[in-house]
Amino acid sequence: MNNKHLYCIAAALWGIPGIIITIKGIRSYATMPITNLWWLLLITAGVLAGFFFMFKRIVDRYSKRISSLPEKTSIWQTFPLRGWILIIFMTCLGITLRFVPGIPPAFTASFYSGLGPMLIFAACRFILHK
Repeated sequence: MNNKHLYCIAAALWGIPGIIITIKGIRSYATMPITNLWWLLLITAGVLAGFFFMFKRIVDRYSKRISSLPEKTSIWQTFPLRGWILIIFMTCLGITLRFVPGIPPAFTASFYSGLGPMLIFAACRFILHK
């Protein structure tokens, strides 16, 4: 597979869940009373900042890896084994959290609204590295 396609695959693997998570976070915010909104927005800002720096570093590392691969390579070489394990673990964790009873909507609103846009940001960085 062409390296440019690997960047697109990486962007899709990060961006599609980002869109889904962002929508869920915004929907959760829509159910929150306005009186509690200020502290949820503060938590969301912290989540955004934390994931910004983490994902920026990870995307740069993976993009450097993709650029160093031969022109025709396997899709499985897009990420190192550790990266694939991280993607699978985070996907399973996200799915599991949806079925755990008792998770407050405030958590979903603040965490998902911070995580989702940063996953989209990471996908955009993969595209820009292309």
